[in-house]
Amino acid sequence: MGPGGACWRGGGVPRGLKRWLSSSAPAPRVCVVGSGPAGFYTAQHILKHHGGARVDIFEKLPVPFGLVRFGVAPDHPEVKSYGAEDNRVLGIPGENLSGVYSARAFVGWYNGLPENRDLKPDLSCETALILGHGNVALDIARILLSPLHLLRKTDITDGSLAALACSKVKRVWLVGRRGPLQVAFTIKELREMINLPGARPVLNPADFTGLENAIKDAPRPRKRLTELMIKTALKKPGVKPMEAQAAAPREWGLKFQRSPQEVLPTTDGRRARGIRLALTRLEGSGDSAKAIPTGDVEEVECGLVLSSIGYRILPLDPAVPFDTQRGVIPNSSGRVEGVPGLYCSGWVKRGPTGVIITTMNDSFDTAHSVLEDLQGGVLDVSTSREGFGAVESTLRSRGVRPVSFSDWEKIDAAEVARGKAAGKPREKIVDPQEMLQLIGH
Repeated sequence: MGPGGACWRGGGVPRGLKRWLSSSAPAPRVCVVGSGPAGFYTAQHILKHHGGARVDIFEKLPVPFGLVRFGVAPDHPEVKSYGAEDNRVLGIPGENLSGVYSARAFVGWYNGLPENRDLKPDLSCETALILGHGNVALDIARILLSPLHLLRKTDITDGSLAALACSKVKRVWLVGRRGPLQVAFTIKELREMINLPGARPVLNPADFTGLENAIKDAPRPRKRLTELMIKTALKKPGVKPMEAQAAAPREWGLKFQRSPQEVLPTTDGRRARGIRLALTRLEGSGDSAKAIPTGDVEEVECGLVLSSIGYRILPLDPAVPFDTQRGVIPNSSGRVEGVPGLYCSGWVKRGPTGVIITTMNDSFDTAHSVLEDLQGGVLDVSTSREGFGAVESTLRSRGVRPVSFSDWEKIDAAEVARGKAAGKPREKIVDPQEMLQLIGH
Protein backbone atom coordinates (compact mmCIF):
# COMPACT_ATOMS: atom_id res chain seq x y z
CA MET A 1 0.00 0.00 0.00
CA GLY A 2 0.98 3.61 -0.23
CA PRO A 3 2.10 5.42 2.86
CA GLY A 4 -1.39 6.75 3.47
CA GLY A 5 -2.79 3.42 4.61
CA ALA A 6 -2.04 -0.11 5.64
CA CYS A 7 -3.46 -3.57 5.05
CA TRP A 8 -2.70 -6.64 7.09
CA ARG A 9 -3.85 -10.08 8.02
CA GLY A 10 -4.10 -11.50 11.26
CA GLY A 11 -6.78 1.94 18.93
CA GLY A 12 -8.39 1.59 22.15
CA VAL A 13 -8.29 -1.73 23.91
CA PRO A 14 -11.50 -3.68 23.20
CA ARG A 15 -13.77 -3.17 26.17
CA GLY A 16 -13.57 -6.11 28.57
CA LEU A 17 -10.41 -7.47 26.99
CA LYS A 18 -7.38 -7.79 29.21
CA ARG A 19 -3.83 -7.92 27.96
CA TRP A 20 -3.00 -11.51 27.08
CA LEU A 21 0.04 -12.58 29.02
CA SER A 22 -0.57 -16.32 29.31
CA SER A 23 2.22 -18.36 27.81
CA SER A 24 -0.38 -20.90 26.70
CA ALA A 25 -2.32 -18.34 24.66
CA PRO A 26 -2.07 -18.67 20.86
CA ALA A 27 0.69 -16.58 19.25
CA PRO A 28 -0.88 -14.98 16.18
CA ARG A 29 1.33 -13.70 13.35
CA VAL A 30 0.19 -10.35 11.94
CA CYS A 31 1.49 -9.05 8.62
CA VAL A 32 1.28 -5.28 8.04
CA VAL A 33 1.78 -3.97 4.50
CA GLY A 34 2.93 -0.35 4.59
CA SER A 35 5.14 1.29 7.22
CA GLY A 36 3.38 4.63 7.41
CA PRO A 37 1.62 6.01 10.50
CA ALA A 38 -1.47 3.79 10.01
CA GLY A 39 0.63 0.63 9.91
CA PHE A 40 2.84 1.53 12.86
CA TYR A 41 0.02 2.73 15.12
CA THR A 42 -1.97 -0.45 14.55
CA ALA A 43 1.06 -2.68 15.04
CA GLN A 44 1.92 -0.79 18.22
CA HIS A 45 -1.55 -1.25 19.64
CA ILE A 46 -1.77 -4.95 18.87
CA LEU A 47 1.63 -5.57 20.43
CA LYS A 48 0.73 -3.49 23.49
CA HIS A 49 -2.49 -5.37 24.18
CA HIS A 50 -1.67 -8.89 23.07
CA GLY A 51 1.34 -10.31 24.83
CA GLY A 52 1.90 -13.16 22.34
CA ALA A 53 1.37 -11.39 19.01
CA ARG A 54 4.19 -11.21 16.46
CA VAL A 55 4.00 -8.45 13.85
CA ASP A 56 5.97 -8.21 10.59
CA ILE A 57 5.84 -4.87 8.74
CA PHE A 58 6.62 -4.75 5.01
CA GLU A 59 7.55 -1.61 3.07
CA LYS A 60 8.31 -1.12 -0.64
CA LEU A 61 11.06 1.49 -0.01
CA PRO A 62 14.37 0.84 1.78
CA VAL A 63 13.31 3.33 4.48
CA PRO A 64 10.30 3.23 6.84
CA PHE A 65 7.72 5.72 8.15
CA GLY A 66 5.97 6.59 4.86
CA LEU A 67 4.68 10.13 4.78
CA VAL A 68 5.93 10.84 8.26
CA ARG A 69 9.22 11.03 6.36
CA PHE A 70 8.02 12.13 2.94
CA GLY A 71 4.71 13.94 3.27
CA VAL A 72 4.95 16.92 5.54
CA ALA A 73 6.80 20.18 4.99
CA PRO A 74 10.38 19.95 6.29
CA ASP A 75 9.87 23.00 8.50
CA HIS A 76 7.03 21.18 10.32
CA PRO A 77 8.80 18.13 11.78
CA GLU A 78 6.34 18.03 14.68
CA VAL A 79 3.36 17.41 12.38
CA LYS A 80 4.47 14.80 9.81
CA SER A 81 1.01 13.63 8.65
CA TYR A 82 -0.75 12.95 5.30
CA GLY A 83 -0.59 10.81 2.20
CA ALA A 84 -1.91 8.41 -0.41
CA GLU A 85 -0.64 6.49 -3.39
CA ASP A 86 -1.74 8.88 -6.14
CA ASN A 87 -3.17 12.35 -6.74
CA ARG A 88 -6.53 13.43 -8.12
CA VAL A 89 -6.35 14.80 -11.64
CA LEU A 90 -7.87 18.15 -12.59
CA GLY A 91 -9.51 16.84 -15.75
CA ILE A 92 -9.03 20.12 -17.65
CA PRO A 93 -7.20 21.05 -20.87
CA GLY A 94 -3.54 21.96 -20.38
CA GLU A 95 -2.90 20.10 -17.13
CA ASN A 96 -0.10 18.14 -18.81
CA LEU A 97 1.81 21.28 -19.84
CA SER A 98 5.27 21.91 -18.44
CA GLY A 99 4.95 23.95 -15.26
CA VAL A 100 1.88 22.07 -13.97
CA TYR A 101 2.50 19.68 -11.07
CA SER A 102 0.48 17.80 -8.50
CA ALA A 103 0.96 18.77 -4.87
CA ARG A 104 1.91 15.17 -4.12
CA ALA A 105 4.79 15.22 -6.62
CA PHE A 106 5.98 18.68 -5.53
CA VAL A 107 5.90 17.78 -1.83
CA GLY A 108 7.66 14.50 -2.63
CA TRP A 109 10.34 16.47 -4.50
CA TYR A 110 11.28 18.79 -1.64
CA ASN A 111 10.94 15.98 0.92
CA GLY A 112 13.25 13.54 -0.88
CA LEU A 113 10.73 10.92 -2.02
CA PRO A 114 12.79 8.79 -4.43
CA GLU A 115 10.14 8.66 -7.15
CA ASN A 116 10.01 12.49 -7.28
CA ARG A 117 13.73 13.25 -7.00
CA ASP A 118 14.02 14.11 -10.72
CA LEU A 119 10.98 16.41 -10.87
CA LYS A 120 13.07 19.56 -11.57
CA PRO A 121 10.18 22.06 -11.32
CA ASP A 122 10.70 25.27 -13.26
CA LEU A 123 10.72 28.13 -10.72
CA SER A 124 11.70 30.84 -13.21
CA CYS A 125 8.31 32.60 -13.15
CA GLU A 126 7.23 35.38 -10.79
CA THR A 127 3.73 34.08 -10.05
CA ALA A 128 2.69 30.61 -8.86
CA LEU A 129 -0.89 29.47 -8.41
CA ILE A 130 -1.97 26.66 -6.08
CA LEU A 131 -5.36 25.05 -6.58
CA GLY A 132 -6.66 24.16 -3.14
CA HIS A 133 -7.35 25.70 0.26
CA GLY A 134 -5.96 23.03 2.58
CA ASN A 135 -2.89 22.73 4.79
CA VAL A 136 -0.94 21.10 1.97
CA ALA A 137 -1.54 24.17 -0.20
CA LEU A 138 -0.32 26.43 2.61
CA ASP A 139 2.72 24.17 3.11
CA ILE A 140 3.70 24.57 -0.54
CA ALA A 141 3.13 28.34 -0.53
CA ARG A 142 5.24 28.67 2.60
CA ILE A 143 8.10 26.62 1.11
CA LEU A 144 8.00 28.70 -2.09
CA LEU A 145 8.15 32.01 -0.19
CA SER A 146 10.22 31.17 2.91
CA PRO A 147 13.56 32.91 3.41
CA LEU A 148 16.39 30.50 2.63
CA HIS A 149 17.98 30.86 6.06
CA LEU A 150 14.87 29.28 7.58
CA LEU A 151 14.81 26.37 5.13
CA ARG A 152 18.52 25.64 5.54
CA LYS A 153 17.87 24.54 9.14
CA THR A 154 15.42 21.82 8.05
CA ASP A 155 15.85 18.40 6.45
CA ILE A 156 14.79 19.73 3.03
CA THR A 157 16.90 18.06 0.34
CA ASP A 158 19.99 19.82 -0.99
CA GLY A 159 18.68 19.67 -4.57
CA SER A 160 15.38 21.36 -3.78
CA LEU A 161 17.11 23.94 -1.58
CA ALA A 162 19.43 24.83 -4.47
CA ALA A 163 16.44 25.15 -6.82
CA LEU A 164 14.57 27.38 -4.34
CA ALA A 165 17.69 29.54 -3.96
CA CYS A 166 17.42 30.33 -7.68
CA SER A 167 13.62 30.69 -7.65
CA LYS A 168 12.10 33.80 -9.19
CA VAL A 169 8.70 33.16 -7.58
CA LYS A 170 7.63 36.15 -5.52
CA ARG A 171 3.84 35.87 -5.64
CA VAL A 172 1.62 32.89 -4.78
CA TRP A 173 -2.17 32.70 -5.20
CA LEU A 174 -4.15 29.99 -3.41
CA VAL A 175 -7.40 29.36 -5.27
CA GLY A 176 -10.51 27.56 -4.03
CA ARG A 177 -13.88 26.68 -5.59
CA ARG A 178 -15.81 27.74 -2.51
CA GLY A 179 -15.70 30.60 -0.02
CA PRO A 180 -13.91 31.61 3.19
CA LEU A 181 -16.28 29.51 5.33
CA GLN A 182 -15.26 26.32 3.49
CA VAL A 183 -11.45 26.56 3.61
CA ALA A 184 -9.85 23.34 4.87
CA PHE A 185 -6.65 24.72 6.36
CA THR A 186 -6.30 25.24 10.11
CA ILE A 187 -5.63 28.40 12.09
CA LYS A 188 -2.11 27.42 13.16
CA GLU A 189 -0.96 27.03 9.57
CA LEU A 190 -2.75 30.21 8.45
CA ARG A 191 -1.22 32.26 11.27
CA GLU A 192 2.24 30.96 10.40
CA MET A 193 1.71 31.97 6.77
CA ILE A 194 0.48 35.45 7.77
CA ASN A 195 3.58 35.93 9.94
CA LEU A 196 6.05 34.56 7.38
CA PRO A 197 9.06 36.94 7.24
CA GLY A 198 9.46 38.81 3.96
CA ALA A 199 6.01 37.91 2.63
CA ARG A 200 2.79 39.91 3.02
CA PRO A 201 -0.77 38.56 2.79
CA VAL A 202 -3.12 40.00 0.17
CA LEU A 203 -6.74 39.34 1.12
CA ASN A 204 -9.66 41.21 -0.46
CA PRO A 205 -11.96 42.72 2.22
CA ALA A 206 -14.94 42.30 -0.15
CA ASP A 207 -14.58 38.49 0.13
CA PHE A 208 -15.46 38.72 3.82
CA THR A 209 -18.45 41.09 3.75
CA GLY A 210 -21.12 39.99 6.21
CA LEU A 211 -19.21 37.00 7.51
CA GLU A 212 -19.06 38.30 11.09
CA ASN A 213 -22.79 37.57 11.41
CA ALA A 214 -22.57 34.28 9.54
CA ILE A 215 -20.05 32.84 12.00
CA LYS A 216 -21.77 33.84 15.24
CA ASP A 217 -23.06 30.33 15.81
CA ALA A 218 -20.24 28.50 14.00
CA PRO A 219 -18.03 26.00 15.86
CA ARG A 220 -15.19 27.78 17.68
CA PRO A 221 -12.33 26.60 15.36
CA ARG A 222 -14.21 27.80 12.26
CA LYS A 223 -15.14 31.07 13.96
CA ARG A 224 -11.55 31.84 15.04
CA LEU A 225 -10.16 30.90 11.63
CA THR A 226 -12.62 33.19 9.82
CA GLU A 227 -12.01 36.04 12.27
CA LEU A 228 -8.27 35.80 11.58
CA MET A 229 -8.87 36.04 7.82
CA ILE A 230 -11.19 39.03 8.29
CA LYS A 231 -8.68 40.77 10.57
CA THR A 232 -5.90 40.18 8.03
CA ALA A 233 -8.02 41.44 5.13
CA LEU A 234 -9.00 44.63 6.94
CA LYS A 235 -5.60 45.33 8.46
CA LYS A 236 -4.29 48.77 7.51
CA PRO A 237 -0.53 48.79 6.95
CA GLY A 238 1.27 51.12 9.35
CA VAL A 239 3.81 52.17 6.75
CA LYS A 240 3.58 53.59 3.24
CA PRO A 241 2.91 51.07 0.43
CA MET A 242 6.39 51.48 -1.10
CA GLU A 243 8.04 50.87 2.26
CA ALA A 244 5.83 47.83 2.89
CA GLN A 245 6.80 46.44 -0.50
CA ALA A 246 10.48 46.89 0.30
CA ALA A 247 10.05 45.23 3.70
CA ALA A 248 8.10 42.32 2.19
CA PRO A 249 9.26 41.73 -1.38
CA ARG A 250 7.07 38.65 -1.70
CA GLU A 251 3.31 38.26 -1.35
CA TRP A 252 0.58 35.63 -1.25
CA GLY A 253 -3.18 35.76 -1.35
CA LEU A 254 -6.41 33.77 -1.24
CA LYS A 255 -8.83 33.71 -4.17
CA PHE A 256 -12.31 32.33 -3.50
CA GLN A 257 -15.17 30.93 -5.60
CA ARG A 258 -13.04 30.08 -8.61
CA SER A 259 -12.83 26.73 -10.33
CA PRO A 260 -10.04 25.75 -12.80
CA GLN A 261 -11.26 25.58 -16.39
CA GLU A 262 -8.11 25.45 -18.52
CA VAL A 263 -4.34 25.86 -18.12
CA LEU A 264 -3.34 28.33 -20.82
CA PRO A 265 -0.26 27.50 -22.93
CA THR A 266 2.60 29.72 -24.10
CA THR A 267 2.71 30.53 -27.83
CA ASP A 268 4.85 27.45 -28.52
CA GLY A 269 2.22 25.29 -26.81
CA ARG A 270 4.65 23.71 -24.37
CA ARG A 271 4.51 25.60 -21.10
CA ALA A 272 1.90 27.06 -18.81
CA ARG A 273 1.53 30.83 -19.02
CA GLY A 274 -1.67 31.22 -17.02
CA ILE A 275 -4.95 29.65 -16.02
CA ARG A 276 -8.59 30.36 -16.86
CA LEU A 277 -10.85 30.17 -13.82
CA ALA A 278 -14.64 29.87 -13.83
CA LEU A 279 -16.25 32.12 -11.23
CA THR A 280 -18.68 30.25 -9.00
CA ARG A 281 -21.59 30.99 -6.69
CA LEU A 282 -22.41 28.92 -3.62
CA GLU A 283 -25.58 26.88 -3.14
CA GLY A 284 -26.17 25.81 0.43
CA SER A 285 -24.05 26.72 3.42
CA GLY A 286 -21.31 25.36 5.63
CA ASP A 287 -19.26 22.35 4.62
CA SER A 288 -22.04 21.06 2.35
CA ALA A 289 -22.10 24.21 0.15
CA LYS A 290 -21.72 23.46 -3.56
CA ALA A 291 -19.83 25.64 -6.04
CA ILE A 292 -21.89 26.32 -9.20
CA PRO A 293 -20.28 28.06 -12.24
CA THR A 294 -21.81 31.48 -12.96
CA GLY A 295 -20.73 31.64 -16.60
CA ASP A 296 -18.14 34.35 -15.92
CA VAL A 297 -14.42 33.61 -16.22
CA GLU A 298 -11.14 35.15 -15.10
CA GLU A 299 -7.63 34.63 -16.41
CA VAL A 300 -4.63 34.71 -14.07
CA GLU A 301 -1.09 34.94 -15.37
CA CYS A 302 1.17 32.31 -13.77
CA GLY A 303 4.01 30.08 -14.95
CA LEU A 304 3.68 27.52 -12.17
CA VAL A 305 0.43 25.69 -11.36
CA LEU A 306 0.25 23.28 -8.44
CA SER A 307 -2.81 21.12 -7.93
CA SER A 308 -3.60 20.45 -4.28
CA ILE A 309 -7.16 19.20 -4.65
CA GLY A 310 -6.76 15.92 -2.82
CA TYR A 311 -5.28 12.46 -3.06
CA ARG A 312 -6.45 9.23 -4.64
CA ILE A 313 -6.09 5.68 -3.38
CA LEU A 314 -5.10 3.02 -5.91
CA PRO A 315 -6.43 -0.57 -5.81
CA LEU A 316 -4.04 -2.94 -4.06
CA ASP A 317 -4.65 -6.26 -5.77
CA PRO A 318 -7.52 -7.94 -7.67
CA ALA A 319 -8.01 -10.21 -4.66
CA VAL A 320 -8.74 -7.23 -2.41
CA PRO A 321 -12.15 -5.57 -2.92
CA PHE A 322 -12.06 -1.89 -3.85
CA ASP A 323 -14.73 0.81 -4.07
CA THR A 324 -13.68 2.91 -7.08
CA GLN A 325 -16.35 5.56 -6.39
CA ARG A 326 -15.21 6.30 -2.84
CA GLY A 327 -11.59 5.28 -3.39
CA VAL A 328 -11.46 3.00 -0.36
CA ILE A 329 -11.38 -0.70 0.54
CA PRO A 330 -14.95 -1.58 1.65
CA ASN A 331 -14.76 -2.37 5.34
CA SER A 332 -16.53 -2.40 8.66
CA SER A 333 -14.36 -0.98 11.47
CA GLY A 334 -11.33 -2.05 9.46
CA ARG A 335 -12.57 -5.56 8.64
CA VAL A 336 -12.36 -5.93 4.85
CA GLU A 337 -15.75 -7.00 3.50
CA GLY A 338 -15.84 -10.56 2.21
CA VAL A 339 -12.23 -11.39 3.13
CA PRO A 340 -12.00 -12.81 6.67
CA GLY A 341 -8.65 -12.17 8.31
CA LEU A 342 -7.86 -9.12 6.16
CA TYR A 343 -7.99 -5.64 7.71
CA CYS A 344 -7.27 -2.09 6.58
CA SER A 345 -6.45 1.23 8.20
CA GLY A 346 -5.52 4.78 7.26
CA TRP A 347 -6.68 6.40 4.07
CA VAL A 348 -7.40 3.10 2.31
CA LYS A 349 -9.99 2.61 5.05
CA ARG A 350 -11.73 5.97 5.26
CA GLY A 351 -10.52 8.04 2.28
CA PRO A 352 -7.81 10.73 2.06
CA THR A 353 -8.87 13.03 4.89
CA GLY A 354 -7.64 13.96 8.32
CA VAL A 355 -4.30 14.48 10.02
CA ILE A 356 -2.02 12.39 12.21
CA ILE A 357 -4.36 12.25 15.23
CA THR A 358 -7.18 11.06 12.95
CA THR A 359 -4.96 8.29 11.61
CA MET A 360 -3.90 7.30 15.12
CA ASN A 361 -7.47 6.94 16.41
CA ASP A 362 -8.52 5.20 13.21
CA SER A 363 -5.65 2.71 13.60
CA PHE A 364 -6.65 1.99 17.19
CA ASP A 365 -10.18 1.27 15.94
CA THR A 366 -8.84 -1.32 13.49
CA ALA A 367 -6.58 -2.82 16.17
CA HIS A 368 -9.71 -3.11 18.33
CA SER A 369 -11.32 -5.22 15.57
CA VAL A 370 -8.26 -7.48 15.24
CA LEU A 371 -8.10 -8.11 18.99
CA GLU A 372 -11.85 -8.73 19.18
CA ASP A 373 -11.63 -11.28 16.36
CA LEU A 374 -8.69 -13.03 18.02
CA GLN A 375 -10.52 -13.23 21.34
CA GLY A 376 -13.74 -14.39 19.69
CA GLY A 377 -12.07 -17.18 17.76
CA VAL A 378 -12.88 -15.62 14.39
CA LEU A 379 -9.23 -15.92 13.32
CA ASP A 380 -7.59 -19.32 13.09
CA VAL A 381 -4.30 -19.20 15.00
CA SER A 382 -4.17 -22.92 15.78
CA THR A 383 -1.62 -23.71 13.08
CA SER A 384 1.87 -22.29 13.31
CA ARG A 385 2.81 -19.83 10.58
CA GLU A 386 6.33 -18.76 9.81
CA GLY A 387 5.62 -15.12 9.09
CA PHE A 388 8.62 -13.29 7.70
CA GLY A 389 10.70 -16.49 7.70
CA ALA A 390 8.59 -17.89 4.84
CA VAL A 391 8.57 -14.59 2.96
CA GLU A 392 12.33 -14.16 3.33
CA SER A 393 13.08 -17.57 1.84
CA THR A 394 10.79 -16.79 -1.11
CA LEU A 395 12.54 -13.46 -1.66
CA ARG A 396 16.00 -15.01 -1.48
CA SER A 397 14.97 -17.69 -4.01
CA ARG A 398 14.16 -14.80 -6.35
CA GLY A 399 17.47 -13.05 -5.69
CA VAL A 400 15.84 -10.29 -3.65
CA ARG A 401 17.67 -9.18 -0.53
CA PRO A 402 15.30 -7.37 1.84
CA VAL A 403 16.37 -4.35 3.87
CA SER A 404 16.14 -5.01 7.62
CA PHE A 405 15.45 -2.50 10.35
CA SER A 406 19.12 -2.64 11.37
CA ASP A 407 19.96 -1.80 7.74
CA TRP A 408 17.65 1.21 8.02
CA GLU A 409 19.49 2.28 11.17
CA LYS A 410 22.71 2.44 9.11
CA ILE A 411 20.98 4.60 6.49
CA ASP A 412 19.53 6.75 9.26
CA ALA A 413 22.95 7.23 10.88
CA ALA A 414 24.50 8.21 7.53
CA GLU A 415 21.74 10.76 6.85
CA VAL A 416 22.05 12.28 10.31
CA ALA A 417 25.86 12.49 9.96
CA ARG A 418 25.59 14.21 6.57
CA GLY A 419 23.00 16.59 7.99
CA LYS A 420 25.17 17.45 10.98
CA ALA A 421 27.99 18.41 8.64
CA ALA A 422 25.60 20.78 6.86
CA GLY A 423 23.97 22.14 10.03
CA LYS A 424 20.69 20.29 9.37
CA PRO A 425 18.74 17.58 11.28
CA ARG A 426 19.54 15.16 8.44
CA GLU A 427 20.42 15.09 4.73
CA LYS A 428 18.06 12.58 3.14
CA ILE A 429 19.46 10.12 0.64
CA VAL A 430 17.06 10.26 -2.31
CA ASP A 431 18.47 7.48 -4.50
CA PRO A 432 17.43 3.95 -3.40
CA GLN A 433 20.51 2.49 -5.11
CA GLU A 434 22.75 4.68 -2.97
CA MET A 435 20.89 3.46 0.12
CA LEU A 436 21.47 -0.17 -0.88
CA GLN A 437 25.15 0.43 -1.58
CA LEU A 438 25.49 2.04 1.84
CA ILE A 439 24.30 -1.14 3.55
CA GLY A 440 26.30 -3.45 1.32
CA HIS A 441 23.47 -4.78 -0.86
